[in-house]
Amino acid sequence: MDAPVVARDLVKTYQDLIAVRGVSFSVEPGECFGFLGPNGAGKTSVLRMIGCVSPVTSGNLWVNGMSVKTDERQIKALLGIVPQEESLDPDLSVLNNLAIYAGYFGMSGAEGQRRALESLDEFQLLDRSTSQVDELSGGMKRRLLIARGLINRPPIVLLDEPTTGLDPQARHAVWRNLRTLKRAGVTLLLSTHHMDEAAVLCDRIVVMHEGHIVDEGTPRDLIGRHAGETVVEVHSDDPSVLDAAATALTAPNSSVETTEDALYAFGLSAEEIALIELDHTQTVVRPANLEDVFFRLTGRGLQD
Repeated sequence: MDAPVVARDLVKTYQDLIAVRGVSFSVEPGECFGFLGPNGAGKTSVLRMIGCVSPVTSGNLWVNGMSVKTDERQIKALLGIVPQEESLDPDLSVLNNLAIYAGYFGMSGAEGQRRALESLDEFQLLDRSTSQVDELSGGMKRRLLIARGLINRPPIVLLDEPTTGLDPQARHAVWRNLRTLKRAGVTLLLSTHHMDEAAVLCDRIVVMHEGHIVDEGTPRDLIGRHAGETVVEVHSDDPSVLDAAATALTAPNSSVETTEDALYAFGLSAEEIALIELDHTQTVVRPANLEDVFFRLTGRGLQD
């Protein structure tokens, strides 16, 4: 089995809750494979099963040809895991957070120290090696978590919302590190709520909703399939304005979605848009993006 990760009819239940409902997918070597979906969609549950920290309820899951049901120890040894929650040890220095973690993979003290220093240098944290974790900024902590997840030089890395809470500068710094890993041939599995992050990093994406995979494809394919090239937005608190816009934006191949104060029209050609007469102070015409795909496949309501 050449694919680094293969899932077939994968199910995960927690007592009466079915978190993952029979999903199947295959990850190619060296790609960044993304999981998009609202809270509760099942993304983290899938990553936890791949990481052998949560048992599979039913179905099959292989990592590098090994079953998570029988080869848990061998699988954990080759994975790098970057969790969603901040799990660094506040009682240890930045350097020792990595060096001690390296020992879990059988490295000697000297080898772990050397590897830790190299990792801090790669993630631009070498000058903070003697600092305590609580002295780091949020962006530095996330970079340290990623460095810790890579201390064993894993061929497969699981990233569960790695840039949550980061400012734009820190987020882009993490993206640069992840792109470097991709160029080195590392396989990345990424769960994220940032649509721009998925668009920038992911080669392929599965969109999950209520435990199911509702579609899969490259970012470009998903956008083209569900949102087209261009989206027209009309914003107004006046229902009559939105009703008039819905009539004006209806065309043979278009579709329209409305909320309480906005309208979104998909599938209009450039020629059709040019002929529409709308109040331009309330109208935005823009390229379609992954956020449009997300909303069209999972809805615009809040998900608990």
